[in-house]
Amino acid sequence: MKYVSASDILPEPLLQEIQKYVQGRTIYIPSREDGRKKWGQLSGQRDFLRKRNLEIRQSFRKGIGVEQLSQSYCLAEETIQKIVYQKK
Repeated sequence: MKYVSASDILPEPLLQEIQKYVQGRTIYIPSREDGRKKWGQLSGQRDFLRKRNLEIRQSFRKGIGVEQLSQSYCLAEETIQKIVYQKK
């Protein structure tokens, strides 16, 4: 996380108000709840896993076994089973 000086980004009246509570200490200001992204949205990992799991389910329905899927996708057999038997 990159730190930014409050004096560089906050208006002077707000900075003075914050200084009443925090003098020279580092504070973290979290993002608003409505501004947060879900896990994997920025990196694309969520979409990647959704597509991969869909492919695995389709292959399983076509008759490809858990062991072969495990080898093809470099995943444990237990992980493949969780994916193909997952209820939606």
